Amino acid sequence: MTINLFLVLLGTCLLSAILTPLVRRFSLKVGAVDHPNARRINKVDMPSGGGLAIFLTFVIATLVILPLISKDYTYPWWREPYQVYILPVVIGALVIVVTGYLDDIFELKPLPKLLGIVIAATIVWAFTDFRFDSFKFPFGGPLIHFNPLVTCFLTILWIVAITNAINLIDGLDGLVSGVSIISLVTMAIVSYFFLPKADLFLTLTILVMVAAIAGFFPYNYHPASIYLGDTGALFIGFMIGVLSLQGLKNSTAVAVVTPVIILGVPILDTVVAIIRRTLSGQKFYEPDKLHLHHRLLSMGFSHRGAVWMVYAIAFIFSLIALLLNVSSRFGGVLLIFGLLFALEIFIEGLGIWGENRTPLFNAFKFIGNKAYRKRKQDEYRRK
Repeated sequence: MTINLFLVLLGTCLLSAILTPLVRRFSLKVGAVDHPNARRINKVDMPSGGGLAIFLTFVIATLVILPLISKDYTYPWWREPYQVYILPVVIGALVIVVTGYLDDIFELKPLPKLLGIVIAATIVWAFTDFRFDSFKFPFGGPLIHFNPLVTCFLTILWIVAITNAINLIDGLDGLVSGVSIISLVTMAIVSYFFLPKADLFLTLTILVMVAAIAGFFPYNYHPASIYLGDTGALFIGFMIGVLSLQGLKNSTAVAVVTPVIILGVPILDTVVAIIRRTLSGQKFYEPDKLHLHHRLLSMGFSHRGAVWMVYAIAFIFSLIALLLNVSSRFGGVLLIFGLLFALEIFIEGLGIWGENRTPLFNAFKFIGNKAYRKRKQDEYRRK
């Protein structure tokens, strides 16, 4: 089993590396190209849609190669052939990839893109067991089972949210690819060792995704020769959203919190962006240049330096997620509160909330700076 799986993953990685130059030529031919503009980092036209290579590799690996080796396994929790398990996910992913590739060529408006993601998420809800049908409130809270209508809504909402969150951080060469590999490897470890009910199909699928992205990664790392495009960012986000659902629906609090922490970088960046834009009077979906990677660049980080800083943050999130699975309840509470405290300091230090929005720093100044405290008290009295 181990040798066969290693060969499958190696073959998947090599196949992705072979397909990527072919997809690059195809993208140039059909006009899937990123042109420079005020928000983009590239200074010259760059072929996009590189996620097509990752998707094609994933399809071949999951529908052709993995079913061959899965016949040798007789684990009692495998209630269905692997093709039945993965085919609806592949069909949903196909909808995502078509939507993304059309956007890479024609730059679709937000509504058609959202519609494509919703259709894909609905397919997953209707034809797979990847559903948000229960939720265990952390730290001793109750386990809640949802009715089918609520399950449908929450499943689609989660997949749409994670898909868009991954897409939002796709601003630098190799950023989404690297962060996704870190997150997916952590998810694979959790799915194999820490979920209450082991699911080897889930672990295998995650590892195939890792291998497919790894084969593409050398072409996407700075200086990139091809971009993921919306094709790749939406596909990777969709797959992470789908595969992480197995943690959210489990009966232990740690299993519920773990996928949220693993996906800390995209979730954090998206939530902060929505709050920041709302406080600034913008529409929450309007783009700006205050994302994490933008702030790092504005502080003087090089392109690679900014990317590696985000990798380091993603790794810290993943490490905390793993530690949470081996900690006591009290230790888990301390980990999460410590993480939230450190994140707020980091966000305010980088100015990601926006100009002059540093409530924690202001609180520290109020406590520790007598002159500042007196000035604020005088301002309050004048009001």
